[in-house]
Amino acid sequence: MKDCIVVGGGPAGLTAALYLARFLRSVTVFDAQEGRARMIPKTHNMAPFPDGISGLDLLERMRSHAEIYGATIKNERVSRVEKVDGVFYVTTDQGMEQARCVIFAVGVFNHRPPLLASDHDQGLSRGLLRYCPVCDAYEVRDKRIAVLGSGQHGLAEAQFIRTYSPTVTLVPADGTVAQAQEGISALDSPMTELELSETHVLVKLKNGKTEQFDTLYVALGSTARSDIVAPLGVQLAENGCIITDTKQRTNIGGVYAVGDITDGLDQVSRSMGQAAMAATTLHNDLS
Repeated sequence: MKDCIVVGGGPAGLTAALYLARFLRSVTVFDAQEGRARMIPKTHNMAPFPDGISGLDLLERMRSHAEIYGATIKNERVSRVEKVDGVFYVTTDQGMEQARCVIFAVGVFNHRPPLLASDHDQGLSRGLLRYCPVCDAYEVRDKRIAVLGSGQHGLAEAQFIRTYSPTVTLVPADGTVAQAQEGISALDSPMTELELSETHVLVKLKNGKTEQFDTLYVALGSTARSDIVAPLGVQLAENGCIITDTKQRTNIGGVYAVGDITDGLDQVSRSMGQAAMAATTLHNDLS
């Protein structure tokens, strides 16, 4: 039986595994390889990497680091987690393992724009599509920027990005026409189609016009990956994220949660800090 199983192999899960392994705890990480960090073309928010680092490179370094100290990391998808007589039974697409504790680092997934998967991925790699202005709005300052979103959420993101560029346009995703306000421009017709060229984002409008932008931020919201958590009775917020105390404990004994699944500022550094706290708390709780 393992001391801990970590569900999720993003920066939060891998940091937790590293700490637990160095606490001489036996730990297995199950990674379905679907986390958002894998999509990062290059981040400049990681303090040790002033020239930037891709999400895949960061994850590979973190994975190797944890394995050096004995953490086991498996590319398997967890389908069920049960607690029976104080023991957690974690079932994957390849088998089942038991553990004394579980850390959920399952994250959330972004709602995507109306594009083919291949076009979407190419757009990300070219910097035409972006999801996190906190992460990379600095890199597109003074560019012509579109924000794909509706309602208060879309407007709030456009207002945030406005501090980086004088040319920000809100593009409603619900087929309506937004009103220009507070320095945010608006299109004069609903969007009918979204396309990407080699260098620009093309927004086609119902009136026949096509607007061109240097980059587009997707502000369509996200959904918590909490389906696997709910059967345990873990307390969830209205948005589906896991509620924890300040030590990353949930309301279920032996269950901890870290990273974006806990709601808050979706940043790698925050997730890693939570993971360090959770691993230390778990170690002390077992002791």
